[in-house]
Amino acid sequence: MTNPVWRDALREQGQAAFDRLGLPSRKIESWHYTDLSQTDLTYYDLAEPGGLPKAAPGVLHLVNGYFAAAGVMPAGVTLERLENSAQADPLLGTLLPAGDLPLVGLNAGLFNDALLLRIKAGCKIETPISVISEAQGSGHPTQFHGRLLVVIEAGASVTLMETHRGKGRYFSNWVAEIALAEGASLQHVTVQDEVGDAIHVGTIGVELAAHAIYRGVILQLGGKLVRREMHALLAGAQADFSLDGATLALGSQHIDNTTRVIHRAPGCPSRQLFKTVLDDEGHGVFQGTLLVERPAQKTSAHQLSRALMLSDRAAMDNKPELEIYADDVKCGHGATIGDIDDQQLFYLRARGIDEAAARKLLIEAFLADVLGQISDPTLRDPLTDLLHQRLSRAEAA
Repeated sequence: MTNPVWRDALREQGQAAFDRLGLPSRKIESWHYTDLSQTDLTYYDLAEPGGLPKAAPGVLHLVNGYFAAAGVMPAGVTLERLENSAQADPLLGTLLPAGDLPLVGLNAGLFNDALLLRIKAGCKIETPISVISEAQGSGHPTQFHGRLLVVIEAGASVTLMETHRGKGRYFSNWVAEIALAEGASLQHVTVQDEVGDAIHVGTIGVELAAHAIYRGVILQLGGKLVRREMHALLAGAQADFSLDGATLALGSQHIDNTTRVIHRAPGCPSRQLFKTVLDDEGHGVFQGTLLVERPAQKTSAHQLSRALMLSDRAAMDNKPELEIYADDVKCGHGATIGDIDDQQLFYLRARGIDEAAARKLLIEAFLADVLGQISDPTLRDPLTDLLHQRLSRAEAA
């Protein structure tokens, strides 16, 4: 079947939403710091599928938003390409409805492939699963729209590594919907390492049932203009959500981390920590909204943004918000901006470490709290090395 009804309906709904909303501008409050309305993104050519060799076990590889290859998945994990399915999973398009999300609408209207990754009930997957979205650019600007649905059934647990990278000049518009059933658990590690000319927008929707656990870590390194947007709904009692982010914005990079966490059920904790390092004319954004609805009594919710400014030409915009309708809650937010601590720098210099190496050590230590949230050393250690390499390259430049 080449034109399933569900796909045509999703495309029509998405295109209608985008036609109504258009590329977001500063007039939209949630996009005040990241204006796409003056770009020519929608005029980029649609990317063609790219070639790729066979993928390693546990790896799902997309090229230009299209399914390219997948290795053998662990027992209890199924992967389905929905493009030619007569029926899609009923969750597709519901965790992130396109109604007021213009880039989700654009994705729904133009998505290249829709992929479903399912973890069967009760399965404890020990080996991380890797999803790699890669751009294979050509001589002219291209756009592509990858889409992933992850369903983790009751009592199942898994670690998912999501990587975005590529070459050329392109616009990557990624949408991922993640549903955690009762008692399910996910550690979700995202690495955004797009090429320097890329524009990347990633929108993630997560819904947690009772006693589900989500542990997210985001490492933002690449791209020219980047926005990662998280929408989390704690829908079941005792659901537990945390999200840590580390951002390195150098040169003229613009990197935006925007989150919206909704507490709808009682007894749910949530925690967010975002750390941003800015140098040259780098521009960082953190917008975090915590919404505690009336039924969500006994909520504990906190968010913190900390920025390290290494240049007086860099800029950081912080906008944490609380919206609380419940009575028995413990919620807080904060934001700090500062330079490297002179006393810490002096301490390292006094022990024979030159200034450049001392500054790099302090920057790595500043971001280490975030990477330290990755429990699997086979993922954590390579990312620590990658961050070290990027800082060394920036220092040499």
